[in-house]
Amino acid sequence: MSEPEFFATPGYGDTQLEKMHYNQAVRVGNRVETSGQGGWDDDWNFPEALEDEIVQAFENVERTLALAGASWRDVIAVNSYHVPTADDSIGDDHNRVMVEQFRTRMGARAPIWTEVGVTALGAPKMRVEIRVTAIVGDRG
Repeated sequence: MSEPEFFATPGYGDTQLEKMHYNQAVRVGNRVETSGQGGWDDDWNFPEALEDEIVQAFENVERTLALAGASWRDVIAVNSYHVPTADDSIGDDHNRVMVEQFRTRMGARAPIWTEVGVTALGAPKMRVEIRVTAIVGDRG
């Protein structure tokens, strides 16, 4: 078995490693797992608009995957966590943007996806968190 190799995304990942003692991704052989990625910037700011936050979370997953030698096209499983909004619950707004991002970033690949509604995430302004598993080289 390959030794695990851990990755801290430059910027926010370095901060989280120092403050919270965790990495953003681990690679063992050709398998990459990410920790949950939110829609924050490197200074831990969140966009006002839900759509922008979801797109930024996808960008953060992409940055983190790239560090470990993977991309969205290698993703086989997605877990997403959503704080329902008063006007949408976890309905149209969340799902529309998630599916648009899946199609844009993964092309024809349709991974397995588990979507969970939660009351809170790791930061007070967070409304979405995305965690993925990728198999590098398995572009199915």
